Amino acid sequence: MVKIIVDYRELRSNVARLLYEKDVEIETQSLQVGDFIISEDVCVELKKVNDFVGSLLDGRLFVQAKHLKGNFKKPIYIIEGDVSDIFEVRNVHPNALRAAILSLLLDYGIPIMFSPTQEETAELLHVLARREQEERNKSVSLRGGRKLFTPAEQKQYFIEGLPNVGPKLAKALLEHFGSCGAVLGASCDELKEVAKVGEKKAKGIRVLLEDGYAEE
Repeated sequence: MVKIIVDYRELRSNVARLLYEKDVEIETQSLQVGDFIISEDVCVELKKVNDFVGSLLDGRLFVQAKHLKGNFKKPIYIIEGDVSDIFEVRNVHPNALRAAILSLLLDYGIPIMFSPTQEETAELLHVLARREQEERNKSVSLRGGRKLFTPAEQKQYFIEGLPNVGPKLAKALLEHFGSCGAVLGASCDELKEVAKVGEKKAKGIRVLLEDGYAEE
């Protein structure tokens, strides 16, 4: 039996269930990098088509790519959904998307796989795990070949998870407020004291933090 370490947020999708049905041992963790750890070398970042485009717009895409490449020898992106929609889901020029995909491939050296459905995603992950663990005898470890984030990098990565917050703004927020807790506790007016944080962005952050949790 092969094993895959799954970020706990991916339990909201059917992929983890589908893997379990394939007799894959699932271990859930709160992962700072990637969504599925396949082996000590291979980590998969899974993005829906809409999220891929959104992460390009808010600056998360290349931050995540940098962390993936810095922590695993062979990271992989899987983009899930109807690829024909990638130029339609948001108001982004097609050349910007093409440039982003080329940058992941050429600048970061991260291959991209496309999956039309969750079933295909689970199949790809299963085949990857069997290749790494059974054919190449690689171990599965949360730490693996990863380099630990510094405390400052951990804080920045955490704040980058807020809506429309990229690396530069995350640093600016932390420098202004001094800690993650202070950022999360800031009011709309206090958030707007930071350059590049307007009314819409401040409200988006507060809505995310204050709205009750509900599964989609």
